[in-house]
Amino acid sequence: MTSNLKVRAIAIVAVILVCVYGIIGLPTSKQDLFDNLKKNIRLGLDLKGGSQLILEVQVQDAFKAEADQLTQRMREALTRAGIAGDFSRNNPESIADSTKIQVDVKGIPATQAGTFRQIFQDNFSDAWLLAQVNATDYRMTMQPSYALKLKQDTLTQSIGTIDRKINGLGLSETSVQQRGGANEEDEIMVQLPGVDDPAHVKQILKTQGVLSLQEVLANGGPFSSEEDARASKGGVLPLNSQVVKETHPGQPPEYWLLARTPVITGRDLRDAHAQQNGQTGGWETAFVIAQGAPTKRFEQFTGAHIGDRLAIVVDGDVLSAPVIHGKISDNGVIEGLSGQDEAKDLALNLKAGSLPAGIKILEEQTVGPSLGSDSIREGEVAALAGLIAVVAVMLFYYKRSGINATLALLLNAIILIAALSYFDATLTLPGIAGVILTIGMAVDSNVLIFERIREELRAGKAVIAAVDAGFKKAFLTIIDTHVTTIVSCAFLFLFGTGPVKGFAITLVIGLFANLFTAVFVSRTIFDWELGMQKRAVTLSI
Repeated sequence: MTSNLKVRAIAIVAVILVCVYGIIGLPTSKQDLFDNLKKNIRLGLDLKGGSQLILEVQVQDAFKAEADQLTQRMREALTRAGIAGDFSRNNPESIADSTKIQVDVKGIPATQAGTFRQIFQDNFSDAWLLAQVNATDYRMTMQPSYALKLKQDTLTQSIGTIDRKINGLGLSETSVQQRGGANEEDEIMVQLPGVDDPAHVKQILKTQGVLSLQEVLANGGPFSSEEDARASKGGVLPLNSQVVKETHPGQPPEYWLLARTPVITGRDLRDAHAQQNGQTGGWETAFVIAQGAPTKRFEQFTGAHIGDRLAIVVDGDVLSAPVIHGKISDNGVIEGLSGQDEAKDLALNLKAGSLPAGIKILEEQTVGPSLGSDSIREGEVAALAGLIAVVAVMLFYYKRSGINATLALLLNAIILIAALSYFDATLTLPGIAGVILTIGMAVDSNVLIFERIREELRAGKAVIAAVDAGFKKAFLTIIDTHVTTIVSCAFLFLFGTGPVKGFAITLVIGLFANLFTAVFVSRTIFDWELGMQKRAVTLSI
C-alpha cells in the first residue's frame, strides 16, 4: 500500500470515528448506548409526538408603546421649551389597523408653531410624519418604512424571547419559528416534542415579564382603594404619577402611588434566579443589575432615598414595596411570591426579557406518541426495503464493485446522521424524505462513475487507466448535478416553511457527504483493491 493510499485510509477511518462518536458518544453500557442515541438523534414533533402551538403576535401593542414613548419624549421636549400642549392617540384594536397609529397634539400656540416644528424635525422626523390639522392642532403618523421595520423587529424579538423562555424550561428539541404564509406573517409556530400538556408552557408564554422598580411617592400608600389613593392628593394625581394595585391570594387588594418613570426596568438586568430566604424559608427571586449606567443610577437613587419605599412592579402589578435600608449598587430581591414555582417562573421571564407585544394562542394541537411511533416504524420499513433493493441491484449489476458502492452508501448515511447530531438538528418526516433522496443521489453518483469506467474498459484501456479516467470524467457531471440541487435547496430554505426547510437542510448535508463518499472513499477502495493485485489486470464491474 502506497503512502498516499495510507493517508487516505487514515482520513476515512478518522471521519468514521468522529461520526460514530457524534452518534453514540462513548457508551459504557448498553443502556448508556441507547441513552446517547436518544439524546443525539433528536426527533421532531411528527415522530416523537407532543404539542404544537400557533401564536399570533399582537403587533398593535408595539405600535401603541411606540406612540406612548413618542408622547412622553415630545411632552418633555416641549416642557423644556416652555410650550404647552395636549396629547392623545388613537387605539388600534387589530393587527391590520396597527400601522394606522396616530398621535394628536392640540393647543400649540400659533406664535410657537415654528419652535414646535423644529423640535419635531430635530428629534422625531426619522420615524414620524407631521401634518397640521388647523392653526393650533397637529397630527403625527408613522412613516411606512419605519412601521414595516417596527413590525418585523417586534416579530423577531418575540421569537427570540419565546425561544429563550422555552429553553429556560429545560425542554429539548423545541422549534420556534415564524410561519411563512401570506396571511400568517404575524404568527409564530411553537413545536414542543414530548410535551403532552403544554398548560405550563402557555402560562409562561402569556406572561410578559415586564419588570420595573418605581419610586413610591411620599405618603403614597398602601391604600385600601384607588379612590383613597387619589383622595390623598386632593383628588388630582401629581404630574408623572400613577396608581398601581397590589394583590395577593386571600388578601384584599392594596393600592400605591408610584412615580411613572421607573428607576430600573427589566432591560437593565443581567441575571435573575430563584432562591430560598435563609430566615423565613420563603421563596424569592434575586436579580443582578447590569454594570454601567443602570448600576450607577440605582446606586444614586437608593442612596438618596434611604428610609423610603421602592415598589417592585411586574406586569403592571405591585409584588412588594420594601423600605430602602441602605445604598444598593447592583442587586436586589423580589419577595412576596407564593412559592418555588412562582419564583422560578419569574426568574425565567426576567432573564428571557419581556415580550414587545402580547400574544394570542390561535391553535393548539397534540400529536400522540403512538402516531410518531407508527411514522418511525413505517419509515424504517420503507428505508430498509429501499436500501436492500438498491444494494441487491448494485451487487447484481456491478458484481464485486457493488460492494464498493454499498460501503460508500452506508458511510454517507453515517455522516449525514452524525452531522444532524453535531448541528443539534431535529429529524422530522420531511427530513427522512431528504435522507431517502440523498440515498438516491448517492446511488446515481456511483452509477455515473461505474459506467464511465466500463466505457473506458470497453475502449481497451488498462484497468488502472480506466479507473482514473472514469473518476475524472464523471467528476464534473457529479459536481454539476450536486450544485444545481444545492441551489434548489437554497431556494427551498429561503422561501419554504419549517418542514420544507428541514428537508432542504437534510438534503444539502447528504449531498456534501455524497461528494466525499462517492469520489474520495470510492476511489480509495478501488485503489486499495487494485493495489492488492500484483498486476492490476482485472476489475469486477
